Amino acid sequence: MKRLNNAVLTAAAVAAAACAENPTASPDSSPSPSSSVTAATGSLYTATNGAAGNEVLSYRIEADGSLTFDGAAATGGAGTGAGLGNQGGVVLSDNGRWLFAVNAGSDEVSVFARRPDGSLTRTDVVGSGGSTPISVTQSGSLLYVLNRGGDGGIAGFRLSAHGTLSMIPGSQQGLSQAGGVDPAQIQFSNDGRWLVVTEKNTDRIVVYPVAPSGDAGTGVVNHSHGATPFGFAFDHAGRLIVSNAAGGAAGAGSVSSYAVAGDGSLHVLDAAVPNFQSASCWIAISRNGLFAYTTNAATNNTSGYHIGARGGLTLLDASGVTAMNSGGPIDAAVTHRGRQYLYVLNGAAGAIDAFEVGPDGELAPLGGGVTGLPAGTNGLAAH
Repeated sequence: MKRLNNAVLTAAAVAAAACAENPTASPDSSPSPSSSVTAATGSLYTATNGAAGNEVLSYRIEADGSLTFDGAAATGGAGTGAGLGNQGGVVLSDNGRWLFAVNAGSDEVSVFARRPDGSLTRTDVVGSGGSTPISVTQSGSLLYVLNRGGDGGIAGFRLSAHGTLSMIPGSQQGLSQAGGVDPAQIQFSNDGRWLVVTEKNTDRIVVYPVAPSGDAGTGVVNHSHGATPFGFAFDHAGRLIVSNAAGGAAGAGSVSSYAVAGDGSLHVLDAAVPNFQSASCWIAISRNGLFAYTTNAATNNTSGYHIGARGGLTLLDASGVTAMNSGGPIDAAVTHRGRQYLYVLNGAAGAIDAFEVGPDGELAPLGGGVTGLPAGTNGLAAH
């Protein structure tokens, strides 16, 4: 694997703690649904990550953005009951027909068929190809898993028409080094040609080529231009937008943008644009591709950025605070139908906050969110 000669930054462990943990809170053991007021326009999903049994919780997204609890589906596996320091623990397929969830406590991945009404039916549970799976990503019939345990690594699977997974021979690859990297997320590029993994402890971003057969090749190791790269997403133009937790240092959060070159190297478009907040760990991009939002776990707020035509990033608010959150934001998701809403999962508060996304990227707080989530709840996906 191509290596960089940069020193491993041990300060990343501080950010891992800030972003991974669900601070002490005593949420109710079951979610508190909001009352339904209008016709549903979509669905929102999260996972309890329960050590005694993991479940996916489903919510109807009403026309006004409020959420109505719509049921729980057992994954058939177990979580850890604590923060995973990840993004992508619950993922919907591109066409919305399938949902995938990690079971970090039992080293498994679960697959659910999703019906038009948003309900779920489990179709498979398989070993993750490693230990402590924390993030999954899908492109067409391919699913890749990021395993954090042991030396860490990635493993690929093929999804059948019936929702079952089979491992792809030769798809397993290591990270930038054997152990100690504390990865955060895996995701396919928009065209499915690349897989990207962020490593918090090494300040590295690894890019893997994906062959037509579905095999991932040897990763190309890139140095992150922001300390402690964490969550990320690709915008409509295929540019990589990455949050930087900066070792959890006060006021040092930032977001970077990159282009993926044909050899797997990353070209910086805008390097570590500061938001003056702490522990910037998760990224969500608006439906029109113009705005990126990062949730800041240590300052309990969300920062919005405008994405320019050439990938430049500009804060929506000079202070870096686009919206306040209810406590310990740890993930975010944007709706893709009807009016545009941003939802933020809060670990400390055991809650999901709801916002309407305005034409200039502004966030208007909405009522009808969720409270009483179990401690350790992880992942957020919207359709």
